[in-house]
Amino acid sequence: MRTKQVEKIRIFSLGGVGEIGKNMYVVELDDDILVIDAGVMFPEDEMLGIDKVIPDISYLVERQDRIKAIFLTHGHEEHIGAIAYVLKKITVPVYGTKLTLGLAESILKEQGVTNAKLIEIRSDSEIFFDKAKVTFFRTIHSIPDSVGISIHTSQGAIVYTSDFKFDQTPYGKNRADLGKMAQIGEQGVLCLLSDSTNAERPGYTGSDTVVAQEIADVIYNAGGRVFVACYASNVTRIQQVLNAAKQYGRKVAVVGKTLHKVMDIAVRLGYLHLPEKVTISIHDIDRYDDKELIILTTGGHGEPMSALARMAKQAHKQVNIKKGDTVIVAASVMPGYELIFSKTIDSLYRAGANVVYRERKVHVSGHGCQEELKLMLNLMKPKYFIPVHGEYRMQKAHANLAKAVGISEERTFLIDKGDVIEFRNGVARPGGKVPYGNILIDGLGIGDVGNIVLRDRRLLSQDGILIVVVTLSKESKKIIAGPEIISRGFVYVRESETLLDEATKIVANIVNKCLQTYVIEWSSLKSNVREALSQFLFEKTKRKPMILPIIMEV
Repeated sequence: MRTKQVEKIRIFSLGGVGEIGKNMYVVELDDDILVIDAGVMFPEDEMLGIDKVIPDISYLVERQDRIKAIFLTHGHEEHIGAIAYVLKKITVPVYGTKLTLGLAESILKEQGVTNAKLIEIRSDSEIFFDKAKVTFFRTIHSIPDSVGISIHTSQGAIVYTSDFKFDQTPYGKNRADLGKMAQIGEQGVLCLLSDSTNAERPGYTGSDTVVAQEIADVIYNAGGRVFVACYASNVTRIQQVLNAAKQYGRKVAVVGKTLHKVMDIAVRLGYLHLPEKVTISIHDIDRYDDKELIILTTGGHGEPMSALARMAKQAHKQVNIKKGDTVIVAASVMPGYELIFSKTIDSLYRAGANVVYRERKVHVSGHGCQEELKLMLNLMKPKYFIPVHGEYRMQKAHANLAKAVGISEERTFLIDKGDVIEFRNGVARPGGKVPYGNILIDGLGIGDVGNIVLRDRRLLSQDGILIVVVTLSKESKKIIAGPEIISRGFVYVRESETLLDEATKIVANIVNKCLQTYVIEWSSLKSNVREALSQFLFEKTKRKPMILPIIMEV
């Protein structure tokens, strides 16, 4: 089947550039729209109280009749975590490999999305649209069933690698389609979008086969219980731990709802093999000697450190760290979480554990380092290049690698979210901007927390709050009760009585003055109280608490 001529191609990102996670890329072929991935991002430090961040898809919602498909490359939350939110707004077929769709289906079920059209693909599948043929190629990553995507158009192929590395001795049955990648390159790649996560790291990413041996060695030499912390979606790492437990006669207790969920799906679909009589319930660990136990754990969102931190502080509901335990941290630090990571390691040592994380190769990244990124560029030989997946410095490092292998700076585009690159007759140029942004998820609320709420949370966290309560009578123009000042997170009341007494007098004076001059508009009265009190408190304390006047009338 021949695809039609494409006059104009537009490529842009709604998430995944200038940041880690929240991957979502859009390819427009004239009027047809193809979407690749729909991921979440874990909140940054200043996003107080926020659980997850997802891309703003208002651009897609307004054009949903033009969207032909969503393609999911692999099962990590940074690539599929927002799929339920997207499918609540847009009805469109979703394509992915078996394991990826299994994990996506679980997310959809949790969010109450029941009418999704999920279509399974394999690495040799071909999907035809009016303006393009879409094919896939196997990649190696820290989760099985990962694929890259090639969109074949009349102007050339648009290739999205997703997360990848080149492991010459991969663990299990994972293999990369090197021949197919080379073939796509020979046929002509118009534009390559490639993973920049490890673009600053020289050399090659280590092999998962080496990690399997290291984990087995640590477990063999441990005298007591062994705790293994990993990402819930790292199915390869979970399999390595299970195999080592079988080899050395230990039982594995799994802690963490997300970990249980991922393991159940991977076992059901045949991507994880549970050796016979190896797994036990966490409630049964007291029946076994310490040297017979492995505790496999992950955190609330599938990240490893939060559960470990609670265990180290003796605050976990099910199991805690004690002297003589060995802790294997089989995970890398997410950018922005370095401080939490180091504090957790410190707490583990304080609890008496032997911690294995950096000096032994008990974890390797699922992302390729510089030599692997160069290999991908050389296989694909793209006419134009867009580094994606990473913070700006990573994209810049990747652009430098592209220059080193012969792709000129003029043909490399360092894009930010919303930046459009437009192709006509095989020639690229910047094509303006589309709306983009963050949707913040807090509990069950999606998008109901914005910048103003975050600003208020930041103020509360920095200088606290003062609530001023006054009861007035408009008729007699008098204060009936108060002013009463309630302080939370600003000053310790018992030691600051003089300060609060002065503040109370200032409020009483302002209210009385307003009442006598007939200024009984609640908004202006509150504004006067807030301004005077704010100025007074800043002069006395050099702090700016949030001031909340409450005026009541009798």
